[in-house]
Amino acid sequence: MKWEVVIGLEVHVQLSTVSKIFSGASTAFGAEPNTHASAVDLAYPGVLPVLNEAAVERAVRLGLALGSTINLKNVFARKNYFYPDLPKGYQISQMDLPIVEFGTLTIQVGDEEKVVRLTRAHLEEDAGKSLHEDFHGMTGIDLNRAGTPLLEVVSEPDMRSAEEAVAYARTLHTLVTWLGISDGNMQEGSFRVDANVSVRPFGQAEFGTRCEIKNLNSFRFLEAAIKFEVERQVELIEDGGRVVQETRLYDPDRGETRSMRSKEDAHDYRYFPDPDLLPVNIDPALIKLVQSQMPELPAAMKARFIEQFEISVYDASLLTASLEMARYFEALALASGQGKLAANWVVGEIAARLNRDSMSIDACPISPERLAELIARIVDNTISGKIAKEVFEAMWESSDSADAIIDAKGLKQITDSGAIEAIVDQVLAQNTKSVDEYRAGKEKALNALVGQVMKASKGKANPAQAQEILKQKLAN
Repeated sequence: MKWEVVIGLEVHVQLSTVSKIFSGASTAFGAEPNTHASAVDLAYPGVLPVLNEAAVERAVRLGLALGSTINLKNVFARKNYFYPDLPKGYQISQMDLPIVEFGTLTIQVGDEEKVVRLTRAHLEEDAGKSLHEDFHGMTGIDLNRAGTPLLEVVSEPDMRSAEEAVAYARTLHTLVTWLGISDGNMQEGSFRVDANVSVRPFGQAEFGTRCEIKNLNSFRFLEAAIKFEVERQVELIEDGGRVVQETRLYDPDRGETRSMRSKEDAHDYRYFPDPDLLPVNIDPALIKLVQSQMPELPAAMKARFIEQFEISVYDASLLTASLEMARYFEALALASGQGKLAANWVVGEIAARLNRDSMSIDACPISPERLAELIARIVDNTISGKIAKEVFEAMWESSDSADAIIDAKGLKQITDSGAIEAIVDQVLAQNTKSVDEYRAGKEKALNALVGQVMKASKGKANPAQAQEILKQKLAN
């Protein structure tokens, strides 16, 4: 491919404050339309905004996690544009002096790490929402979201593929939920991504003309939208056309982006300092306080898990995808003393069942301590790994311990050499073809014979013992 893709992301993170950024109205999701919109949110004459300190604290928290510069003095500005869901005719945002600047975010793309630079993260208020359904050719306006605190995180155009963009968005999503500054609920609009996409010939220093794809609310849509937009731009240029700077929307039903409006630049919004809001002066003591309350960050915990529990980079990445998952794994690894086995169970059976039942790890019916008991029975050869999965299913559906289930179902592993030898003799007598194949040099035939031993013993024979006895008898 002779074209290089250039991607920068703007992520709107809804902050987890109880009230809005400039009013005392609730930020709770799902209320009846326009019931959480105060006089300030509705821009009634004479009302004045008052900054929510909790929003500032959350912005500082993310800035520290990203290794950013926290501007001790930052200023709110008015971003002027006219849209039905913007009551004031302007949005209060930050332009020249944002609260957070610079910093980096390290992402994992396949087996490689990449560092993406951050331009800035600024505080702003959200607009309302236009409702197009059930109005028979008309549009309704719900202003419950108006004034909800957002932190817009802007990256440099450092990403070169849709996969890198998704990895960045996922990593940032993990970080903001890990820090507790946002619930990250994409279905409710708490984490929305705008993707700036352009292409240029390989080796060209100058960027191509970019298009911005607005309001992508799932990682799957983000990837699909970028891939379509790249193909669209390349095809357009190769056919002799040119890319026009514009804002586009992604249509998931048709799997394509479509033009929404011409793309504005900063000067089109006529930014100027908001006369109703004084500059924000952050006390260095607040930064020190926030720093002292910071949790261990995902990257640090991932590195520690790899070293402490001797697990793979891949497993550590999955286990630190959320703070709750990381805490569950660590409790299990410490309780069982088996880091690798603990990782296998969490990223395997636990993750699969949670996904199947649409549950979060916090709602997992098997505690780390109960699962550690099951792992202990595998380690001491009471049960095999295959039988353990049967016990796990029973544990998921009841509060019984692993030992109680093993006893009640008679699932203890056969470790008596004489008993296993008798089963092996029977299997060898009934599977002469596999015996001949193994003796002819086909190693895979041994696996087939082990499988027959396990089948004959109803999964109870110790597989390692069964294999060893089979090898001894086949050698004669």
